[in-house]
Amino acid sequence: MKVFSLEFIKQRRQELNLTLQEAADAMEMKNASTYMKYENGTYSFKAEHLPLLAKVLQCNTENFFRQIVAKIAI
Repeated sequence: MKVFSLEFIKQRRQELNLTLQEAADAMEMKNASTYMKYENGTYSFKAEHLPLLAKVLQCNTENFFRQIVAKIAI
């Protein structure tokens, strides 16, 4: 199963030395506080956000998802 990785988004933004305000501007959001709420999970990124977010973070949309392997109880 794949899950959305907010950790990747925050880490990638930091790797690119983008401020919250720069990310907010690029995503056409009101301000850094609004973007931060998405990045921290208070708000959920919508499917239509993902292509623009990938462009801002210079990655593929697939990078936003990580594989979770279920453990089998014995």
